[in-house]
Amino acid sequence: MTSKPDHATPTLASRVALVTGASRGIGEAIALALAEAGAAVAVNYKSRAADADAVRDRIRALGRRSIAVAADVSIAAHVQRLVAEVHAALGPIDILVNNAGIARPQKLDEITEGDWNEIIDGNLKSCFLVTQAVLPDMRGRRFGRIINLSSVAAQIGGVISPQYAASKAGMLGMTRYYARHLAREGITVNAIAPALIETDMVTSNPNARPDLIPVGRFGSVDEVSDVAVMLAGNGYITGQTINVNGGWFPT
Repeated sequence: MTSKPDHATPTLASRVALVTGASRGIGEAIALALAEAGAAVAVNYKSRAADADAVRDRIRALGRRSIAVAADVSIAAHVQRLVAEVHAALGPIDILVNNAGIARPQKLDEITEGDWNEIIDGNLKSCFLVTQAVLPDMRGRRFGRIINLSSVAAQIGGVISPQYAASKAGMLGMTRYYARHLAREGITVNAIAPALIETDMVTSNPNARPDLIPVGRFGSVDEVSDVAVMLAGNGYITGQTINVNGGWFPT
């Protein structure tokens, strides 16, 4: 039998986490929740420096180590620098949360090839690039937790755009592939698929309405971050998609 953790010690004590797109919304909530569970946390952001610094400072106020690092995770050179900076400041990355992404509601007849590429790069390519960058250390130490933030749009199409739905569906396939091939190396890979969570991205979208959700309300960021912390601390769940969707499944 495996021994249970000492409850006097935070669940993720001694772990180092990188959360991409962590300056606000779901990413911010996950970064703070991982810190509350004991992890040192790197807060990645693309352009919202002041917001990212504020998240970093809140993590430090909890007594955890933290840095904020600017990087466009859809660009390979940025990703390599990001991972190197986190390693130098906090140590090798144990937990990766691929949260960074773009969502822009568009009408079908307005979507261009450039629009398609931007969303696929920002949501799906970025997930691949950061995962590949952290894997050598994880495989060398035979430990890792990778959590990919997908969306209910991967399963039902959603209310944003076809390229958004495609990018989030691609994350589910990528999750299952990595999980299957890394399971015996102590690395778990899972996805979280939220529905309409009360963030700036959702509340600014006129197509996102609480009445679309069977429970009748938007979800909270804490309802997503709770699942991320659970996955970060569990070594037996892998290859799964955890649906935090208020009951909004395909009909």
